[in-house]
Amino acid sequence: MSEFSSLPLVIEPADLLARLEAPELVLVDLTSSASYGAGHIPGAHFVDPKRTQLGQAPAPGLLPTQAQLEVLFGELGHNPKAVYVVYDDEGGGWAGRFIWLLDVIGHSQYHYLDGGLHAWRGDDLPLSTVAPANAGGPVPLTLHSEPTATREYLQSRLGATDLAVWDARGPTEYSGEKVLAAKAGHVPGAVNFEWTAGMDTTRNLRIRKDMPQILEKLGITPDKEVITHCQTHHRSGFTYLVAKSLGYPRVKGYAGSWGEWGNHPDTPVEK
Repeated sequence: MSEFSSLPLVIEPADLLARLEAPELVLVDLTSSASYGAGHIPGAHFVDPKRTQLGQAPAPGLLPTQAQLEVLFGELGHNPKAVYVVYDDEGGGWAGRFIWLLDVIGHSQYHYLDGGLHAWRGDDLPLSTVAPANAGGPVPLTLHSEPTATREYLQSRLGATDLAVWDARGPTEYSGEKVLAAKAGHVPGAVNFEWTAGMDTTRNLRIRKDMPQILEKLGITPDKEVITHCQTHHRSGFTYLVAKSLGYPRVKGYAGSWGEWGNHPDTPVEK
């Protein structure tokens, strides 16, 4: 049995510290090359956040190619028994997106370090400047469609009583005042709750403890299918993570996000 099997999805620095030597651990740092080089959690592999996205206009947030993912996970030493712990230094956007990638490849053994690098440093825990070597070459992966909402799927579900569209962008993007695509506004029926509003700035950017109550008031409830997005499914990596951590059974990331929706000729928009 894994040393991590008793832990919830969201873990504390002390939980990770006690398990840094666990053979099944694959620790993933999604900060920046500069931050990683200055000091990271011992044993962490650096993954440039850009590698988690396809990176092509107009929808750079779409899933990377299968070949790209097989190279990435090969470098990390992916295997069926691996337990991933992921963190970043921004409160969970990139880390949450990486958890979405793990769902896409059908790997459910993972944890998020609450507060990421800020929480680790806040507890005065050790840092390292030693980078582990890449584990190996590409590994075969099977990609699963369930964690992802395509544009077509989201359009087909608009108006459904059991659907909640969680828009993680800023309020001015949602209202259409700030325009970052051919169209401005939001997906019809979408609820706006900006991603950083879900982080507790007094607790090193840990997820707010009152998120269940906040989401209940917004109508983003566990009985609904939750589809979350932003501009590129980076900020909505955090909201995907939050919904998963609260045990919501039906959660999808709209990878195309507003970059796709706002630039497509056939998508409806509200302001």
